[in-house]
Amino acid sequence: MTLDPPKIIKVQPRDNFFIYLEYETGEKKFFDVKPYIKGNWYGKLGDPRFFTTVHIIENGDGIAWGDGQDIAPDELYDFSTSSMC
Repeated sequence: MTLDPPKIIKVQPRDNFFIYLEYETGEKKFFDVKPYIKGNWYGKLGDPRFFTTVHIIENGDGIAWGDGQDIAPDELYDFSTSSMC
């Protein structure tokens, strides 16, 4: 049984297509979105203005962008790091 990741309480777009995440646990992490920017649907994230539309999904269960693109909360938590590298 996999535990659900903690709730996200803050999200901010950062340079070079990174997302800054703060969790209810106090953890602060960075997630690299660049590997996801391909194809018609996720390719839109490559537009810096569109990228800034990132927001927290209701109840802090994840993040999404202006047209509904999202990344699974487990993936965000498991593959984020403590610094942008």
